[in-house]
Amino acid sequence: MRITDLLDRRSIDLNGTPKKKEEALDQMVALMAKSEKISDLEAYRAEVYHREEESTTGIGEGIAIPHGKCDAVIKPGLAAMVVKDGVDYDALDGEPVNLIFLIAAPITKDNVHLDVLSKLSRLLMDEKFSEDLKKAKDVDEFLAVIDAADAKDEMVENGAPQVMAALADDACKICAVTSCPTGIAHTYMAAEGIEKAAKAAGCWVKVETRGSGGAKNVLTDKEIADADCIIVAADAKVPMDRFHGKKLIEVPVSDGISKGPELVKRAMAGDAPVWNAGNAAAASASAAKASGSAGHKIYVQLMNGVSHMLPFVVGGGILIALAFLIDGLLVDMNALSVADRGNFGSITPVAATLKSIGGVAFGFMLPVLAGYIAESIADRPGLAVGFVGGMIAANGKSGFLGALVAGFVAGYVVLFLQKLFSNLPESIEKIAPVLLYPLFGILLTGLIMMFIVEPPIGALNTGLNNALSNMSGSSKLILGLILGGMMAIDMGGPFNKAAYVFGTASIAAGNYDIMAAVMIGGMVPPCAIALATILFKNKFTKEERESGPVNFIMGLAFITEGAIPFAASDPGRVLPSCIIGSGIAGALSMVFGCTLMAPHGGIFVFPVVGNWPMYIVALVIGTIVGTLLLGFLKKPVEE
Repeated sequence: MRITDLLDRRSIDLNGTPKKKEEALDQMVALMAKSEKISDLEAYRAEVYHREEESTTGIGEGIAIPHGKCDAVIKPGLAAMVVKDGVDYDALDGEPVNLIFLIAAPITKDNVHLDVLSKLSRLLMDEKFSEDLKKAKDVDEFLAVIDAADAKDEMVENGAPQVMAALADDACKICAVTSCPTGIAHTYMAAEGIEKAAKAAGCWVKVETRGSGGAKNVLTDKEIADADCIIVAADAKVPMDRFHGKKLIEVPVSDGISKGPELVKRAMAGDAPVWNAGNAAAASASAAKASGSAGHKIYVQLMNGVSHMLPFVVGGGILIALAFLIDGLLVDMNALSVADRGNFGSITPVAATLKSIGGVAFGFMLPVLAGYIAESIADRPGLAVGFVGGMIAANGKSGFLGALVAGFVAGYVVLFLQKLFSNLPESIEKIAPVLLYPLFGILLTGLIMMFIVEPPIGALNTGLNNALSNMSGSSKLILGLILGGMMAIDMGGPFNKAAYVFGTASIAAGNYDIMAAVMIGGMVPPCAIALATILFKNKFTKEERESGPVNFIMGLAFITEGAIPFAASDPGRVLPSCIIGSGIAGALSMVFGCTLMAPHGGIFVFPVVGNWPMYIVALVIGTIVGTLLLGFLKKPVEE
């Protein structure tokens, strides 16, 4: 495939006149739409703007390469615009932009177009090529310039720069890695910038690119061992342990594009610290630069915990749901005492076994969440400390919100310790990752969790229970609204537990309508998320879309925790959507006079639900409200 195969004539404008960056982006999106490669123009526009928020796509030298990758793209494409008078684009070098290429990339397994886009990115680093494009008199000449350069390009194989032969026995040997969040353009432009600078300086160089198509031109152990210096120009996570003991320069991917000669000069002079795989303190300092905004960095750390937690939620949740199903089919709930109903899901031997195994999986959920958040902050030394912090949250009263806090606390506690112990003698420094960091990290994190995080949340929990008890005689609609919403606030945490305990206590007192509102409030979040992953695919990552439908099973089985990974990755939008949907469902359950004599079980105990047809109506309405709010509030994701 050639570059011109992606570039539609209708999507080329040689006389663009945007006055500011937003106008340029809007005009480029409109050009792309002319190629009929976009199914949803607004969704694609949102994706382009979302990518621009992470970091500017104005790479300098008068060039900008905005891009968007989402389900709204039918097939890969390019749009191009020449702005003869230039436009203020917030470029890396602060200069106006005269040449803009917009990339449209679909989310598909076939990534052959990425090789072509990487080739274009590298060609744009050639000043003559860019100038010839800017001077093109018509579209035919513009395409001819690209075709000619495309035909001459012999530097790429499988989408990555080739190894350069050593120019001399004493030539400086440089290994490099480039990567950006989307892995489409900047990854390859940074690789080209470093390679060109190294070639000009007479150095041997090999650049590994980690783009959307995966890692290409991967560095071997021997090449790393022989290298005089490593350059990592990345805005995404790169495997770093392999560089232990090597001099290493770590910078944002934009520096690889615009500061290649400076990086090579530093590498040749040995102006770089030695990388210690067990010391993430240095990594944190450079990662702060490489990750863009603080919000984006926190998001990446959060998602590292969520992605590792998800298998425990899915596997354990389905097993527990099966336990409820088996008991629901084999046990007559009306024949059970109130005490026996409290054991629903564990009454028959098979159900008890499945629920026990699923419960063990669930027990790992919060420690894994906290552990891998800490690992993304402080590398491997943060893992054990995060696990312990998450376990304290799981065994205490703070639930998954406490586990989130524990992950970040553990990560930054370990970073603090690494900085504190950075000047130890070499003989002691070697044992720090296996002795000092775990010992002091676990101690400090445990103390913070036990004496700072847990007490206020515990007090909040007690206050909620008292408040609910005092409200029992109030309006049923308001009580149902509050109880249903509380089940979705923290999904297993103190709010959720306070509402649930109040519901179970009400069963013993003969107030069965309260438990009905509580259970339906806990069923809505997973159901709403499952439906949203189907209806609003561009608002969820590929992993979330694949695991989303499983939440129907967990939601219908009254396993609210199935929604935790989604809430943890985007709490500011997911939680309000679920809280409102659950609150409405709980209120409707009260208004319809629904009752429930079992403390859990979801649809498997519907035979003992009073006025069950309207209970289903309340569940459906709450789910739809939550789903629509998720579709409205969540932003399209970029993968």
